[in-house]
Amino acid sequence: MTIKEAQQIVDHWITTTGVRYFNELTNTAILMEEVGEVARIMARKYGEQSFKSSDKEADLADEMADVLFVLICLANQTGIDLTEALQKNLEKKTRRDAERHKNNDKLK
Repeated sequence: MTIKEAQQIVDHWITTTGVRYFNELTNTAILMEEVGEVARIMARKYGEQSFKSSDKEADLADEMADVLFVLICLANQTGIDLTEALQKNLEKKTRRDAERHKNNDKLK
């Protein structure tokens, strides 16, 4: 599935199953909640925190998909073509960081 297709699929799901989009501010708050859930799993799986019994069923892939879903909702609501935005962002990073990372001794 392409990013464009994902945006169309999410829009269709929202307008049929989900009834309507939550407003942009609500979706921003939901996005922060979902990112927090990813951070919680990362801190426990790859960091120094231990899992609580309530964390045992945590599914990193599912939580990342939740983040992507809400991000796509926000893009749809604000008229952003994520394919175009990502392409422009990668071009910017390539110009800005062409030599920066290669010359970073911390990355060697």
